[in-house]
Amino acid sequence: MVETQAPNWPVYREMVTGKIHRATVTGADIDYVGSISVDTDLLEAANILVGQKVDVVDVTNGARLSTYTIPAPAGSGTIQLNGAAAHLVNPTDLVIIIAYGHLPDEVARTAQPAIVHVDATNRIINRGTDLSR
Repeated sequence: MVETQAPNWPVYREMVTGKIHRATVTGADIDYVGSISVDTDLLEAANILVGQKVDVVDVTNGARLSTYTIPAPAGSGTIQLNGAAAHLVNPTDLVIIIAYGHLPDEVARTAQPAIVHVDATNRIINRGTDLSR
């Protein structure tokens, strides 16, 4: 077996830091400048910042895209794709919104993401840290 040595330079790993699981898309506005509007309560629960880059995975049709978040009113349940992304996702589609962070190796090994599960109206039903759920 070949023994490997840890590198002598900083290693940063791109890790999931927050996820909103199986949210229902409430709107798609092609004429908006871009981004995804997300209920502020959901952003806060999932530790996702306004302006943070996220991946949006459409469970309904398989589309995957990257964009950035903008706040929607707290308690509104809003999940709306804007601009070009609105061509890829339709209202009532189920999506997973995933945020990432570049963490130092030693932090990445123990960091716990904020996972938020929502119901059909995008109300929080469960919070956790388990990526497999």
